Amino acid sequence: MKVSFEWLKELINIKDSADEVAHRLTMIGLEVEAMEQVNDDIVFEVNVTPNRPDCLSIVGIARELSAAYGVAYELPAHDIAAETGELNFNVDILDKELCNRYAGRIVRNVKICESPEWLKKRLEKCNIRPINNVVDATNYVLLEFGHPLHAFDLKTIKGNCIRIGTCRTVKGQAAKIKFKTLDGIEREMPDDSLLIWDAERPIAIAGIMGGIETEVSDYTTDIFIESAYFEPTNIRRTSKSIDLKTESSYRFERGTDIKMLKKALDRAAYLMKETADGEIYGKIDIYPKRYIPPKIQVRYERVNRVLGLKLAKKEILACINKLGLDIEEVDANTFKAKPPTYRRDLKRDADIIEEITRFYGYDRIPAELPKATIGIDSQESRVRGQESKIKNNIKESFLRSGFTEVINYSFMDAKDLDILNIAADDERRCLVDIRNPLRAEDAHMRTTLIPALIKNVIYNLSHGNRELRFFETGRVFINISQDKNSGLPLEKEHVGIIYYHEKSRTLYKDETQVFYIVKGIIEAIFNDLKIYDYSFKRSSEPFLHPGQSADIFIGDNKIGYAGIMSPAIVDILDIKAHRPFIAIAEIDIDRLVPYAMQVVQYRSLPKYPHIERDTALLVDVSLEASALMKWLRSYSSELIDDISIFDVYQGKNIPEGKKSIAFNVRYRASDRTLNDDEIDVVHKSLVAYISEKTKGQLRSS
Repeated sequence: MKVSFEWLKELINIKDSADEVAHRLTMIGLEVEAMEQVNDDIVFEVNVTPNRPDCLSIVGIARELSAAYGVAYELPAHDIAAETGELNFNVDILDKELCNRYAGRIVRNVKICESPEWLKKRLEKCNIRPINNVVDATNYVLLEFGHPLHAFDLKTIKGNCIRIGTCRTVKGQAAKIKFKTLDGIEREMPDDSLLIWDAERPIAIAGIMGGIETEVSDYTTDIFIESAYFEPTNIRRTSKSIDLKTESSYRFERGTDIKMLKKALDRAAYLMKETADGEIYGKIDIYPKRYIPPKIQVRYERVNRVLGLKLAKKEILACINKLGLDIEEVDANTFKAKPPTYRRDLKRDADIIEEITRFYGYDRIPAELPKATIGIDSQESRVRGQESKIKNNIKESFLRSGFTEVINYSFMDAKDLDILNIAADDERRCLVDIRNPLRAEDAHMRTTLIPALIKNVIYNLSHGNRELRFFETGRVFINISQDKNSGLPLEKEHVGIIYYHEKSRTLYKDETQVFYIVKGIIEAIFNDLKIYDYSFKRSSEPFLHPGQSADIFIGDNKIGYAGIMSPAIVDILDIKAHRPFIAIAEIDIDRLVPYAMQVVQYRSLPKYPHIERDTALLVDVSLEASALMKWLRSYSSELIDDISIFDVYQGKNIPEGKKSIAFNVRYRASDRTLNDDEIDVVHKSLVAYISEKTKGQLRSS
C-alpha cells in the first residue's frame, strides 16, 4: 500500500524525518518496503499483512503511529453542518447475514468537473487515476478512511429504493443473471453473490464494482452515496468466481470497520460539497446486525511468561491503552480487553500479548538461549531413542537403495480392501470411521499403506514415468481397542514399499526377477539393522502372486510380507503397460524394533582355509526352502562355518511332485587345516540328518 508522508502529517504531528518514521512503522509490524521521492513528498510502500485491514488507509497508519509515538491524531473534517431536507428514499436489507449495515446519503445539484489539483495529485501518488470530482471523492475517502464507497447517479435508480440481497432472496429462486459492470464487461453472476438492486434490476455487485447503467457521467446532477459493511467471505467468493479484483473488494474481503462507514460517508458528502458545490440531504442508516466485540481475558503472569519478561502491571496496561482497547480489571491477576470494531483480528489472549510486544518493542526483548531440562536417562527414554534411531535407519536404507519417500493422507476407502480381496475376518477390515469426511473416498482411517502407494504408481504412470520405487512410513489404525480404559483404536507404525518395473527383453542376459530384487533390498535393510534371525515363507496374501511372494518372519513372529502383485489385481486396476511387474511389501515396524540393533560379536579373521561341499536333495514340492534352511542350521557341528541354498529346480529329469534344492556347506576349523576325509564324515552325517528331516533323497548328478 502506498502512503503519502505529507498526507500523514495532516492527521498527526510528527517531528521525525521520513526515514525515522519508516523505521518506526517497520518495528511495529508494518514493514516499509520502499520509499519514493515524488516532487516535495515522500511516498512509503507499506507491506500490510492480511490480518490488518485497519491499516489499509491513511487514518489507520496514523492511528498506529499515534500509539507508537504517544501523540494524538485527528480525523479529517467530516462533520455535516447542515442538511437541506428529508429523503424520499427507501433501503431494504434482504440478506442481513451478508450485509450487516447499510448507510447512504443524497447529494443534489452537483457540478461534474475535474477535481482540484491537490486531490488529483494525492490519488496519483497512490496509483489511482482521477476521473471526476464525484468519483474522485469516493476514491479519496477509500484511501483516507480505508472504507470503500460507491456513488450512483440518483436519477438512474428506479423506484427511489435500494434492496440488498442475492438473486434467491430478491427473486425467490435461483436464476442466471448477467450484469454489465463499469469496465464494460458483461458477467454472469453466481446465485449466492450479493447484489445491490433498485426496484427492478441489479445496479451493483456489492463491495466489488458498480453497474454501467447507474454510473456517474458528465450529465449527472444528483448522487446517492453508498457506505456499507459486507460479509468478507461472500465478497471474496464472488470476486474469485467472476475473476474481478478491485480496490474495494481488496478491503471488503479482509474486513472493514463497521463503525467507520458512517464517518466515511459523511466525509465523502463533505468533499462533494467542497469540490462539486453539492447540496447535502439527509442520511439513511440501516444497522440490523450489530457487532459486539469479544471480551478477551488475559493474565498478567501469562504475558510475562510468554514474552520472557518481568513487566509490571502498569507497563502492560500502558502498552494496551495506546491501542484504543477498553480495559476492565477483573482481579489482581487478570484483566479483560475489549477490542475496537476495527480490530476484529484480536480474538484471544495471544493476540493481546502480541500487541503488547509490538508497542513495548521487539528490540527491547533480550535474546536468551532456550532452557532445556536434562532428565534422568531412564529406561523408557532410552527405548524411545532407540526406536527413533531404528526408524531413521530404515528410511536411510531405502533412500540408499534408490527409493523415493512419499507421504499420503491417513485416510482410505473401504473399496480399496475389496479390490485387494481382503477377507471379511481380516483385522484390516476393522475400520475406524471418520465422522465428517471431506469426501466418500476418505471415509475411514487407513489399515494398510498399500492402496495409497498403488495410487501413487498409477498417477505416475499416467504422467509417463516407468521406473518407480516408492516407500512410506506411517501409522495404520485398526479398530481394536489397545486399552480397555481409553477405548482408543490400535495404532501401528508400518513401512510400505512399492516397486514398479516393466520387464524388457535383452540380447545379453536374463534380468533378475523383480521379486528377488525387492527381497534383496529387504535383506539389506535387515543387515543394516543387525537383524539376522529372519526368514521368508510362502505367503497366503490374496493380492500377491502365489508363486512369487513370501511372508517375512523374525524368529517365529510374522512382521510383514513381500511379493509380486497378483495379475488379477493388476487387471482390475487397469494398469496398461508392457509386461508390468509390481512388487509390494509392508512391514510392521513396531514388531521389528525389538529384534533390531542386536549386539554384534566380532571374531578374528580365520587363519586356516575352508572346504566346501555342494549337495542337491530331491524333496516334496510342498517343502519350503526356509524349512530346509532351518533344519540345516539346527545340525550341531563346530566345523560348519556357513550354509546357503543356491538353487531350487523343477522340470526336466525331476520326478513329478518333486523338486531339487541344492545347498552349499562351508567347513572350517579354527585351529588346524581340515582334510577331505575328516570333512566327508561330517558331511555324510549332515546329509543323513537332513534327508531324514525332509524325507528326501540325494539327487544323482
